[in-house]
Parts: sequence; structure tokens; C-alpha cells
Amino acid sequence: MDLSTTYLGLKLAHPLMPGASPLATDLDQVRRLEDAGAAAIVMHSLFEEQIAMEQAAALDHVDAHDESSAEATSYFPRPEAYRLGPDDYLALIAKIKAAVKVPVIASLNGVTKGGWLSYARQLQQAGADAIELNVYQLATDPSENGQMVEDRTAEMVIAVKGAVKVPVAVKLSPFYTSLAHFARRLAKAGADGLVLFNRFYQPDIDVEELQVERSLHLSNSSELNLRLRWLAILSGRMRTSLAVSGGVHTAIDAIKAIMTGACAVQMVSALLEKGPDSLRKIRTEVAQWLEKHEYESLEKMRGSMNLASCPDSSAYERANYMMILNTWGK
Repeated sequence: MDLSTTYLGLKLAHPLMPGASPLATDLDQVRRLEDAGAAAIVMHSLFEEQIAMEQAAALDHVDAHDESSAEATSYFPRPEAYRLGPDDYLALIAKIKAAVKVPVIASLNGVTKGGWLSYARQLQQAGADAIELNVYQLATDPSENGQMVEDRTAEMVIAVKGAVKVPVAVKLSPFYTSLAHFARRLAKAGADGLVLFNRFYQPDIDVEELQVERSLHLSNSSELNLRLRWLAILSGRMRTSLAVSGGVHTAIDAIKAIMTGACAVQMVSALLEKGPDSLRKIRTEVAQWLEKHEYESLEKMRGSMNLASCPDSSAYERANYMMILNTWGK
């Protein structure tokens, strides 16, 4: 069965790969992922704050708050809180490239347009085959409108594309005023692909200690539906490569994502829970499903349930709220 796909211009044996996560911080784990059949390796993110601290700009900013309120001292993590510094990250790219034969996608995580974006060129020089620009920010400033938020991200894409020759994907959240319009704008700015979606980790509150609790909850298949909806809407209207991230735990999850237009399927929680071998299992089950349903190739299936192909497109556009609510209890 032909499972091949093209993502960011990269020819891949199939669409399944680990997403940005701690999975790529250990070289032995990366080898296990390749042995399990990962089509590419997406590295964990190198954060804007890490680079800024190394350049001393952000470190000065942190020190300036040392004598102020207790909350101010936690604006940025201290350097030792990060797994790898910028130089270590570059060295790891080179080591992974030497250890595996599949493409390696580096990840930059930031929210502002600054000197840190020049690091994209160093990621390319270290051997990265592509770069995933991870835009992780909640718009909490009431003086900043949606246009300003989008402008900043588009400028970041233009700056990165101007610095490198390798493909660039943008990992987005779903929280934009007009996601379809913004996606098209990013494509015009040079983005070679979009990853749907970033998962914002939700803080909890300790009501006794009056503290914010940081907690990590892995995804489950129920999170996939939001991604399916937007994959279907976007893939029917633009040629930019689309990847899904979040909620893929089974072969059927992967098949749904591909049917709605995904070129690549990123997995994290399933691999953290069940280990790299779960990727091999899902790949085998996807191939079996395609054969059972008489598809000649994965490409023949891709996009078959997007907005342009689905016989009931209103299910994506309006989500059929009234009909769904009326099914409760039946």
C-alpha cells in the first residue's frame, strides 16, 4: 500500500511523525522513533526567552524585577529551567541528523519580532530540513486588537522566511478572529505549511495556598474534532501543506485527519503514553484500513472529506448546532 505523502515539500514514506515534545531531547529515543517508522522527527521547541537570555537582553529584564513583587520574579524561567540552551539545541540537531535518515524539523517558539529570529539561519546551518515556527501566545492585552496580533505573527513569518531557504511551517492556535483569512495571509507571507493546533496548557488554582498550579494533561481523541473541522475548511481552499497536532491516538484518528486534508499527522501524547512502537502499530492499521476499503493509495483518500468534497459542507460551516442539540437523549 502506498502511504507516501508530501509535507512542506518533503517527500515522506507516510504522514506519521512525532510532534514537538521532549521525545526528541534524547538521541536513543530519536533512534527508537525512527526504528518505529517515524516519517520525520519534529524537535522540541527552542524558546525566544532562551535565546534572548543568552544574548543578555532578557536576562537584564529579569534582574530588573528582582526587588519588586514576588510575581514579577517569575515572568521568565531561569536559564537552568530549560532542557537545553541554544548552543546545545544546535548541537543536538547535528547529532540527530547524523543518527537518522529521515528529515529533521526544528522548532522555534516565540511571540515577538526580534533578533532571536536570526537563529532560524543557525538551525538551517545545523542541518534542519525544515523549521516549525510555534506561535504560543494568549492575546491578553486589551489595548491590542486582533489586527495587531496577526500583524506581529505575519512579520515573524516574513523574517524567518527571509533568513532561511528551508521550508517553514507555522503552528497556530484556533483563537483568531478569522482563522481562514489569517491562514491565507500567512501563506502569502511565505509559510509553506500550517500545523493545527497548538495546545495551550491550562493552569489550575490551589485555593488553600493561593497559588497557580502548573499542570500538564495529555490529549485524547476528543480533542481531534476541532482540528478536523478546520482541516476540512482550509484544505479545500488553499494549497499550503497542513498538519494535524493534538488528539491523534488511533489509526481511525489519523484516517479522519487525512480525509479532511492533513498531509502530516503529528503525535505526542499517544507516544508518551504508549511508547514509540505505537506509531508503527498505527501505521500498519492505516495501511490495512486503506486496503480493506480498496484505496490505491493514501493520496487517493486525502481531502475526500474536506469542505470542497463533503456532500454536507454545512456541517463544517455552521456545525449544525440545532440538529446536534436535538439528538440529546435519543
